[in-house]
Amino acid sequence: MKIVPVPVRSDNYAYLLIDEETKEAAAVDPYDVAKVRLKAEEEGVTFTTLLTTHHHPDHSGGNEEFVGDISVDGLKLAENDLSCSKAKQFPDVKVVGGSKSIPALTVTVRDGDTLKIGKSIKIKCMATPCHTQDSICYYVTDSKNPSQKGVFTGDTLFIGGCGRFFEGTAEEMHKSLSYLGTLPDDTVTWIGHEYTTSNFKFGAHVDPENEAIKRGLELSAENKVTTGKTTIADEKEFNVFMRLDSQAVKYVLLTDRTALTSSVVLIGICRNATGTSDVVAAMDKLRNMKNNF
Repeated sequence: MKIVPVPVRSDNYAYLLIDEETKEAAAVDPYDVAKVRLKAEEEGVTFTTLLTTHHHPDHSGGNEEFVGDISVDGLKLAENDLSCSKAKQFPDVKVVGGSKSIPALTVTVRDGDTLKIGKSIKIKCMATPCHTQDSICYYVTDSKNPSQKGVFTGDTLFIGGCGRFFEGTAEEMHKSLSYLGTLPDDTVTWIGHEYTTSNFKFGAHVDPENEAIKRGLELSAENKVTTGKTTIADEKEFNVFMRLDSQAVKYVLLTDRTALTSSVVLIGICRNATGTSDVVAAMDKLRNMKNNF
């Protein structure tokens, strides 16, 4: 199994998920079809599947072009145009997603559904509603190399952060992140946006003594592309949205931390960061804090 990120727009990621033996591949959120097609040509792969994480246009906006007519210099080629062997970009591709709001959808998937790419790649669909109600994360494994595991998280889970609650509630996001947290610790995260630096800056604001967050800031400073460089285990250490019951998230000092001595810290003059011990309310207020950070 090989996963190739393709940066698109200003901060989105599309991906190629490749079965290396058969050279069959899935495209994940191929917003910029030209870039994805070029990368596929470089890798020498044939697409069989298009995986859509959710219906927002910056993720699904390339679907119709992906399966539609080929164009040259902005002009579509007719199907009977002899200058081209195929009038469609990728005519036999299955377009997979979580609702009929997905453009060009041919296969609607639900939580627990499975798909296959090539001979050895298995895809498990994980419903993670909140950012949108049709959000699907795709957990991928390779039967020939069981140590390889990954998850395409769309706009549900980011490195050190989570998506906004556009169509859902704090309770749904908490459940969705907890669900992703049940994946094996060594599962590599493949995210929908490059928000890593801002997420870690917020994480450091909430939990400034967290060494994992400090390492995350170093990671984002040293890498323009951070997707694929962290795991679910890492998220449990540095993602404040997956650590709602941690001491750091629960408690924040009454005044600015920098103005307090260690003795005051030891005395424990502190308050709940979100004003509640309930994890759902904490998730809601933590997300609001991030929105205004």
